[in-house]
Order: sequence, then C-alpha cells, then structure tokens
Amino acid sequence: MKKNTRRFAVVAGAAAAAFGLAVAPASAVPSTVWTVTPSGAYTATNSGNIVLTATIPMTCTTSGASGSMASTTGNPATVATINAINFGTATSPCTSVLGNVTTVAVTPWTVVAQDYTAATGVTKGYIGNVKANVTAGACKFTVTGKASATYTNSTGILAVSSVSGELVVSSPVNCGTVVTTATKPIFKGNYAIKASNGSIPTIVGSNP
Repeated sequence: MKKNTRRFAVVAGAAAAAFGLAVAPASAVPSTVWTVTPSGAYTATNSGNIVLTATIPMTCTTSGASGSMASTTGNPATVATINAINFGTATSPCTSVLGNVTTVAVTPWTVVAQDYTAATGVTKGYIGNVKANVTAGACKFTVTGKASATYTNSTGILAVSSVSGELVVSSPVNCGTVVTTATKPIFKGNYAIKASNGSIPTIVGSNP
C-alpha cells in the first residue's frame, strides 16, 4: 500500500510539473501605488538614434519631449504625460531611403507603469495613446497604438522598444506596397529624462 502511495505521489508530482501546477513559485504582487520623485515637469532628450521602422527604417538623430510626471495609484497606472514630442529638426531631419522624414505627433501621449522590480529599480510598461502623422518623401501615413517601454531609476533612461502589433498604420497615401495598413511599425529608442530641477526622477512601485 505504501509503495502504491509513493508511486501515486510521484505520478501526481510529475503531472503537476508538466502542467505548471503548484511547482512554480508564486508571482510577485503587482504594484498599485506609484511614487514619482520629484513630480512635476520633465524634459526628455534622445540618447542615441530614434528609429521608426515601417518596412523601411526611418532614423532620427535628434528627438526631444516634455510633459509632467506625478505619483498615482492603480495598475496599469499613468505616471507621466508626454505633452510635446519632436522627431528631427530643420537642420537635422530624420531620414529614410524614401527621403527626409517629418513626424508630427498628436499629443498627449502617456507613460503607463505596469510592473516594478525593486532590486533593479526598473519599471516596465508602455507609451500609450501614441498617434503621429508621418511623411517620408511622397509617402504619408498615420501611426497609432502603444509602444512597450522600461524606465530605469539609476540612469533616468526611458527605453522604448515596441513589439510587432502594438502600433498600426492607417491612411497610407503614395506609399505603394512599402507602407500599407498591414504594416506593423516598430518604434525603438532611448530617452534621458530630467526633472525641472535637473535631477533624475525615480519611479517606485509598491503594494502596501
């Protein structure tokens, strides 16, 4: 009888492992309180190139943004708004094989927090409410959606790295087969964030 009991325990344990039952460690409790220090106005400056790929890469060597940050509650939670964002300048335009690229953002965009790791000081989330009208040579189209991102307290870097399907294309004109409504744009780039007093803001998530 004891042998059968041990055999059943082994089989049951194997089945649980196969289906990921009970053997996996419990997941961390999601943060619901987000503390932003200092709150208020901030500016963002690109650290490296900013690239929007819609079949072809469109590269910006200059990009900046501004908005406000504030402590909040909930999950997901909006910890910042992007009230203005520019891509390229008159003297340093964004470029592509189709020609110079002009991107006009329709703001506000949002910075949404979903997960915080205290050991690394990294918040994971996304840039939400994204909408931008893009012109590359004669090709014009609109990009909307969201873009996955992380923020690291120690460096003040907001790293944007969208995944396929988060952003979509609408209203393409004069783009042929290069950019269509089936195109899934990818937005990647790093921004250095500074508060109005010149300090690096921190975002800390907790669940009291």
